[in-house]
This record gives sequence, structure tokens and C-alpha cells, in this order.
Amino acid sequence: MENAHTKTVEEVLAYFGVNESTGLSLEQVKKLKEKWGSNELPAEEGKTLLELVIEQFEDLLVRILLLAACISFVLAWFEEGEETITAFVEPFVILLILVANAIVGVWQERNAENAIEALKEYEPEMGKVYRQDRKSVQRIKARDIVPGDIVEVAGSCFPADIRITSIKSTTLRVDQSILTGESVSVIKHTDPVPDPRAVNQDKKNMLFSGTNIAAGKAMGVVIATGVNTEIGKIRDEMVATEQERTPLQQKLDEFGEQLSKVISLICIAVWIINIGHFNDPVHGGSWIRGAIYYFKIAVALAVAAIPEGLPAVITTCLALGTRRMAKKNAIVRSLPSVETLGCTSVICSDKTGTLTTNQMSVCRMFILDKVEGDSCSLNEFTVTGSTYAPMGEVHKDDKLIKCSQYDGLVELATICALCNDSSLDYNEAKGVYEKVGEATETALTCLVEKMNVFDTDLKGLSRIERANACNSVIKQLMKKEFTLEFSRDRKSMSVYCTPNKPSRTSMSKMFVKGAPEGVIDRCTHVRVGNAKIPLSSGIKQKIMSVIREWGTGRDTLRCLALATHDNPPRKEEMNLEDSSNFINYETNLTFVGCVGMLDPPRIEVASSIKLCKQAGIRVIMITGDNKGTAVAICRRIGIFVEDEDVSTKAFTGREFDELSLAAQRDACHHARCFARVEPSHKSKIVEFLQSFDEITAMTGDGVNDAPALKKAEIGIAMGSGTAVAKTASEMVLADDNFSTIVAAVEEGRAIYNNMKQFIRYLISSNVGEVVWLFKWWLTVTVEWSLYTSELPNIYWRILAYQKKRKHRIAYNVLAHLSENQSLMRMPPWENIWLVGAICLSMSLHFLILYVEPLPIIFQITPLNVTQWLMVLKISLPVILLDETLKYVARNYLEPGKDSVRPATKPCSLSACTEGVSWPFVFITLPLVIWLYSTDTNFSDMFWS
Repeated sequence: MENAHTKTVEEVLAYFGVNESTGLSLEQVKKLKEKWGSNELPAEEGKTLLELVIEQFEDLLVRILLLAACISFVLAWFEEGEETITAFVEPFVILLILVANAIVGVWQERNAENAIEALKEYEPEMGKVYRQDRKSVQRIKARDIVPGDIVEVAGSCFPADIRITSIKSTTLRVDQSILTGESVSVIKHTDPVPDPRAVNQDKKNMLFSGTNIAAGKAMGVVIATGVNTEIGKIRDEMVATEQERTPLQQKLDEFGEQLSKVISLICIAVWIINIGHFNDPVHGGSWIRGAIYYFKIAVALAVAAIPEGLPAVITTCLALGTRRMAKKNAIVRSLPSVETLGCTSVICSDKTGTLTTNQMSVCRMFILDKVEGDSCSLNEFTVTGSTYAPMGEVHKDDKLIKCSQYDGLVELATICALCNDSSLDYNEAKGVYEKVGEATETALTCLVEKMNVFDTDLKGLSRIERANACNSVIKQLMKKEFTLEFSRDRKSMSVYCTPNKPSRTSMSKMFVKGAPEGVIDRCTHVRVGNAKIPLSSGIKQKIMSVIREWGTGRDTLRCLALATHDNPPRKEEMNLEDSSNFINYETNLTFVGCVGMLDPPRIEVASSIKLCKQAGIRVIMITGDNKGTAVAICRRIGIFVEDEDVSTKAFTGREFDELSLAAQRDACHHARCFARVEPSHKSKIVEFLQSFDEITAMTGDGVNDAPALKKAEIGIAMGSGTAVAKTASEMVLADDNFSTIVAAVEEGRAIYNNMKQFIRYLISSNVGEVVWLFKWWLTVTVEWSLYTSELPNIYWRILAYQKKRKHRIAYNVLAHLSENQSLMRMPPWENIWLVGAICLSMSLHFLILYVEPLPIIFQITPLNVTQWLMVLKISLPVILLDETLKYVARNYLEPGKDSVRPATKPCSLSACTEGVSWPFVFITLPLVIWLYSTDTNFSDMFWS
């Protein structure tokens, strides 16, 4: 049934032709089941293991490596002499790398499918229904429930989407956090919601499949089952969402395509150039043997050009990155996403629990100071602390005060402690204080602990005892007899209390808390110190103006009015069965004070937002909360500046839907806050951002977030979130903290720069090998060169990564130490691991050159001192050329990437030499002068 929330109960029952007291007939059930099917989410038909394995070999670079391995294997098969066995080593190593790559890929694919299966966790096995075949309620399998069934719900998760027909308790609270992401439970009712475009959070007369009752009992009619429920729509969206290839995978595809073209050209060129030599006597005069010989040469060139070490080094880099991120509470589930984090340009973050603590805290409160005629003055206080920890201070005019000195605060704390069903608990395993009950009431409990109005001695208490120490003192004074539950019509709740030690002066009292407009309208007096003064219109206006200011100002606080009934009716005279009478008992109240609370921003978030701006990363808040609260939090953490106009930068889900397609695209390009959104909005925002070539990181914790998490390049789930969100994401935040995302992005950028430098080194090394082979056909030298260049890059790269410096381990290390920074500012010894890698690589070279019988085995001749000087002379210009390219890059192509001189500063000598490593200059300059002043008979050596 479409838009059931807009219809009256009678219209919904008439639509299904059902009576609330008797339910459906068996004939109706049979027809409806044939029409709508079973009430369950269909199992996803996953790919077979063979299909998943084949998919892993679709990458062009992988295919090139596979082809090279196959050709090398065939040539090794026909190899003759002593090198027969060693010829199989290279194809075997390449195949081993490809198999390991395929195993990792298959494992990741399986994880992605598990996200859809995890939705089944939220399907209850049984449900209670009324049907005409029985007079009373009956328990049936949830899969047999059909639209039109009359169901009874209490204390468990709902088996379908239900339109509430009647509430069988004073109030009905529902936890919808898995669908909406908002932790505060929603109070439900039976009245129609006239807005056909209302978001799920505003459909106050609906119960959604998979959500839970927090308090109360109700009856309702099923309006949707299976894939037609809200959770079913999320499942369909997840199935339809294709996983985007990461930037790393896209770049490797491009690299593979270019590499295949180069290799093909080289092989064909070598073979064609030597066609005239096919009949040479060295080949026995056989044209075919000559063709095969030069084909081997061409293949050797191809093998030299293929960076077979690339997959191993990339995997090593990413694996080390995941280990470092795990130490920072960022658990990476997919290796390629480590590099993707480094490319992130937009972070779409949830508000509750990520940017904020998800721990409601009272930050302001007021009581009346004095009343003169029709006017009054207030005592306003601020409260420190942003978590449920019972530690904080109360200030007045920025000065610390003792709450026991204010009679009004003593009574206010008494109301907070007694008109409350929640408490604090210390979790010893986590080492944190947690709420037991509603977040709003827990904030009041925590406030009482901070106020300590009876100056309780808190020294020597354990953390468990400290959790409710001050509340316990107040609860010893009065006994709670019963509670008048919250109801939507009066917007308040109250408790009836009697003194634990009855006397003539102490009498029963009612303590009331609720929405300010509802409570103050029923107040006839105000409390000033110990006095009770009539509430005039002027005093009421002053109180309401302050409350309005708190509710709409910078903080957008959630305000609660606190009041007492000093002379309530006797409990025997009160009818507690009918909740409609509760409002009559909560009249003639005395206003005591007001508290303002909010879910406060995490302390470290503001600095993290600033870091993102400096790094060129845009942060967008996407929340299910209302727009006013969202914008207020954005201003507090720096997403918006204090007085910034947000008319074109903050939208609700409905405002976004009302825009044209072009305007929606433009909104996503400029907006930094989206409030009151649904799952479809998140996915749409991600699509628009991707159309701008943005790399998007999306956070989420609920089932509703799973499609967007899957669609974004980086899906980031909360550690406290649902299993569905975690399995649909690439990264899980163990501490639910936005600052952890920023730290992970910073780490990802370091890894990205590291890999980019390595690939540059690898290409330059392989090109050198190809040129060398192309000139002299020294295949043995190529094989050894490959070995000595890969070893330090795999083994020493592991060690070098432990340093935070973004240095490169490379055989041609001086040229690739930094992407853009000069050697004079970043000398090699800044990374001792790098120096060690060079020493090991050179030691291996000297070993085969000078230790018998290795020169004979590798068929090489040792170099003398003059020849080594010649090598150094030829190599040094490469470093000078690279330094020139770096200078151009950092000053003209990518200014500001490295710490360079600002453009506005004059080019003085001191500015140009700033940051230069003078020890490096003083060591290298004399060596370079000496090297080029020595006579090495260059021309004679070259021609000989």
C-alpha cells in the first residue's frame, strides 16, 4: 500500500478489507500470499568459485604477466644445457604472484556478497497475528505474514512494515537507528501524517521491518512484506549497486595498456631488424633456427620490460599500510582501499557519533534569580564535559561555583535525579561510562553528578561507585511511587514521590519535566530561592525568550523545562489506567528552571576539519537529524564559519528533491550539509560527486547506509554500527571518530606517494634493462639486474616503511629519494634504512664481481678502479637532470606541494639557501670536482 502513513486507520483497514479485532480470513491470506509471496528477503545468487577466479585474470596487467609466464615456460621447456632448471624459476615466480593475487581477490568478492546476506539478521523468525480461524492472538512464522494481517508488537523486532492502528500502552517508543542512523528513540502515534513525501524518521505512525520497540505495546496492520519493505528496498539497492574500481586499479589498467603496446612494438622491432641475420652461419644456416633464436631475444626484452615485482611490492605497501592504520583504530578490510584513501577528495560524514560524541550532555541551565513586579532576572550557568563521564564543572560568568549555594539548583538537581528512569554505568572492559536507558535522561543523571548539590565526599570511590553517587544521595531522601509516562498530547512526564522519612513539613510531591511550551503553559508560579512567586505574563515572556534563543542560536540546544507540583492529589484519588487524565494531575505547577543539552562535537574534530581544508579535502555532513541542529554543529566544528550564509550550502532531503537535476548536481558541487536525508539521497549524492571525478569517502553505521557505503570509493563503517554496514564497507572505525578518518587519509596519501615513486623507479630501471639488452643482448646480466633491483625494493621497502618519511628505496636512489624535493634539502642519510638497502644491493654486486667462482658462473668480468670511475661519471648526469626536473615541477607544475619559498617573498640568497643540508653539500661537492678532474680516457675505453 502506497503512502499508508497519510491515511487514517479506517482507510487502511478498508483498503485491505480487514477488521482489527478478527483479522484476515484464511481465504484472504491464501490470495494475498499468492500475490505478494513469502515475507522474506530472497537469497542472493552469488557467483560460482570458478567465475570469481576467472574474474581475477581480467586485468590487462595480470594478463600480460600471465602471457609472459607462459612464453617463458615454453622457452624454458626447450632450453638445453646447464640452465634448464633455472629457466623455470621466472615463470614459476610470476605464476605464484598471480595465484596469490587471485586468492586475495576472491576473498574480497566473497566479503562483498556477505553484506547482502547480513540483512537477514534483521528478519524475525516469528510474529503475533490475529486471524479469523482463531479467537485469540496466534504465533506464526514471520515468513507467512501477508499484507493486511493484524499484528501485535511488543519488545521485539517487527516482522514487516506496519501501520499502527492502536497503542496499548501509555506511550510507544521505537528504536529506528538501523534505518535512520539516529540513536534517539521515536515516539509513535496513530494519527495520519499528511505529508506524502515525509522521510521515514517523520512517519510517526509507521513501524518498519527490522526496527525494535524500546517501550510500549501496539497493534497494527501490515502494509508491506519482503522486498517491498523499507529494508527490502535497501537490499534491492545494494544488489543493483556495482562496485566501483579503485583509482589504483584504474591506473594499473592504464599502465598495463601502455605497457602492452610498448612491449609489442619492441618485440616486433627486434625480430624485424634481425630478419637479415636469420641465415647466419652461427645458426647452422637454418632460417627457422635463426628466427627462433631472435624470437627468444625479443621475449627476453619483453620479460625485461615487464615489472614482475610490481604486484608484490604494491601488496607489501598496502599490507603495511593496513597494519599502521589498525594502530590508529582504522581497520581496513580491502587492500586497494588503502591507496584510495590517499586520493580522497571528499569526505561525506554522518553527524551522530562520528562528528559528535553521541552522548547527550547538558551544557547550559538557568534558574530565576529575582523577580521585581512583571520582570525578572535569571541566573545562567554553563556546564563542562562532553561525554557521559560524571566529571565536569558548573560556571557562572566564567567563574567556578558550588551548586549547593543556590537553592534553585538543589531543587533542579532533585527533579533531574527523581524524574528519571536512566542511570550511568562504568564499562570496565572499555574503560568508559555508558548510558543505561534514554540518552536525554542519562544527560540529566550525568548533570546531577557534576552538580553534587549536597557536597557528597567523592574521594576514594571506585569508578563503578562514582557513576551514580550523587544521584543515590537524592534518591535516599524521597521514594518514587509511580511514573506518569510521557504522552504526545501533554509533551511531558512526571513522577509521584513521597518522603522516605515522613514528617509534618515534608509532603508528597510531583516532579515534572518536558517540552518548555507544554510545561510552562501549566505553571502558575515560579521558584525564586525558597520562595514561590506567581507567574506573570512578563516573567513567562522572559523565560520563553531565553529558551527560544537557546533553541535557535549557535548551539541549537534541546531544552527541557523542570517543574514541581507542591500539593498533588493523593495517589488514591488518581486514575492511573487512563493516560488522558495525566494532564489534569500536572496542573498548577511551579517552574523551577530549564536545562539545555546537545550531542556535543568531539573535541578533536575541529582541528581535523581544518587539516582537511588545508589538504584540499571537502567535508560534507550528511545526517538524518533536523537542519537547524546540523547547521549549528557545522558552525561549531568549522565546516561553516560563524556568520556564513548557508542558503545554498545546506539542504534537507526534501529541499534537495525539489531541485531540478542540474540544480541538484550544482548543490552537490557546493553544499557542505545535507539534513533529514534517506538512503536514496546518500546514493544520489555519491553519484553526483563521482560525476565530478571526486574520490568520495562515505561514513555510515545503519542498514540504511549500506547502499551508499557500497557505491562510494571508500565506504567507512562505524565500529558500533550494524553488521550490514561493516560488510558493505572498505574500512571500519574502531572508535567511531572522524579524526581517525583524517589520520587514515593522511596515511593513505603517504602510501600513494610511496607507490608512485616506486613505480617511477621501476619503469626507469626496466627501461635501462631493455636498452641494455636491445644494444648488447646480455640476457644473463638482465636476469641478475632484475634480481638485485627487486630484492632491496621488496625486503628493504618493508623496513623503510616503518619511518614516516616519504622516502623511496630505489636502486637509482638519489634520483628517486623524493618526488619533488631536492637532494640538497633531503640528503639520503635522513633515512638510515634506505642507506642500508643501497649498501646491501652494492654488496651483492661486488660479491658476484670479485668472489670466485661467481664471475665465471655469471659470465662477467670484474671492473678496475678506472672503469668504476667511468661508471660514476656516466651516472652522475642522471641525478643532475632529475634535480632540474624536480625544480621545474615544484616551482611551475605543482607549486606548494613541497615546502618551497612562497611566491611573494623576494628571491634573496638567504631565501634560496633556506633548508639546504650543508653537510651534504660540503661532502659531495669536493667529491664531484675530484671525480671529473681525474683522467679516465673516456674515448679509448668507450671504443675499446
